[in-house]
Amino acid sequence: MTSGDTERGEAPAGFRFRDIGLAAYGPSIVNAIGHGAVMPILALRALELGADVPTAAFVVALLGIGSLFASLPAGAMVARIGERRALTAVGTLDAVAMSFAALTDSVLALGLAILVSGMTWTVFLMARQGFMIDAVPLALRARAMSGLGGSMRVGVLIGPLLGAGLIHVGGLTWVFWLAAAMSLTSALLARAMPDFGSERRGAAPHLSVVSVLAAHRRTLLTLGVAVVIIAASRSLRSGLLPLWAEHVGLSASTTSLIFAAAAAVDIAFFFPGGWLMDTYGRFVVAVPVVATTAIGCLFLPLATNAVTVGAVMVVMAVGNGLGSGIVMTLGADTAPVEGRAQYLGGWRLCGDIGVSGGALLVSAVAAAAPLAAASLVMGGAAVAGTVWVGYFTRRLDRASRG
Repeated sequence: MTSGDTERGEAPAGFRFRDIGLAAYGPSIVNAIGHGAVMPILALRALELGADVPTAAFVVALLGIGSLFASLPAGAMVARIGERRALTAVGTLDAVAMSFAALTDSVLALGLAILVSGMTWTVFLMARQGFMIDAVPLALRARAMSGLGGSMRVGVLIGPLLGAGLIHVGGLTWVFWLAAAMSLTSALLARAMPDFGSERRGAAPHLSVVSVLAAHRRTLLTLGVAVVIIAASRSLRSGLLPLWAEHVGLSASTTSLIFAAAAAVDIAFFFPGGWLMDTYGRFVVAVPVVATTAIGCLFLPLATNAVTVGAVMVVMAVGNGLGSGIVMTLGADTAPVEGRAQYLGGWRLCGDIGVSGGALLVSAVAAAAPLAAASLVMGGAAVAGTVWVGYFTRRLDRASRG
């Protein structure tokens, strides 16, 4: 069954989420445990190895930069070998990168490992998205994508909890060993999933990435920019907030626990977000993602202890949870049948530009001014971004109803 078999609002006969549950969500949960454990301590590990604050922020940004570099090649790769083989390959490679990060005592080598990990992550996300487009009918698409985003949030909740315990027992390097084990496990799980589209890959002519993106440039320059804004707003939690927590004197384990609490809020809102998208359109969840980021960033300079930093995280988590799967849903809504993987590579590029751009802006502003200034700059940018996101997602909703 493909995503186009049913019109939005019609319940497909015979389809059950539990029939694809392990294949659809198992690798995502496991892989996200490792990434969720590492994200809160990346900047802290760089600081521990002797980096200054701007350099530590840049190490965090390398995760997004790696994704940025790999987005378009990932589209071509998935188009040629399929989702299953791609997931197996990048899960293994990420395990190697995280093992290297655990062993090194060099900031430069740590940055290289994070760069490679970011490259594998974008292939992983794209392959998961492609699998869900094939496996789930259109009427349930947003709930399926929200479930995929939610499964990653389950991992991001569990990861920091495990990471906090490992930090207490053995230090920051143990978190990277956990990430390596989780990446390898996700690769093994991916080997058991069905390989949709294998016949299509063998019969259809291979389209170049450039030709596919050129044919859909108008969408990428409007909704694609909205995705850049959404991704940039989301990148702040892994870039700005850990640095602010360290700035106000919070310990690494406390920071991990705050991230875990925010992940719990994310999880609480992902299913309602998917239902809202399928019922009322994409606008109703896309806007809160950016708007709550704006609110959180503007109030962050007032957060001076664990309670107030946690409160800012919760505000941002509410919008982020509602928007679980929004980027993947918008990509699935606009993706063509022919050249889908290549198009989704361009779509991932938009998201990765946002992730790396947001983190790099934090690094640049932190190098020139206090962290409070970085927070206010990003808050102001998020206010403007909310308007753009609202306008173009509303247009998409109207077109889909027409």
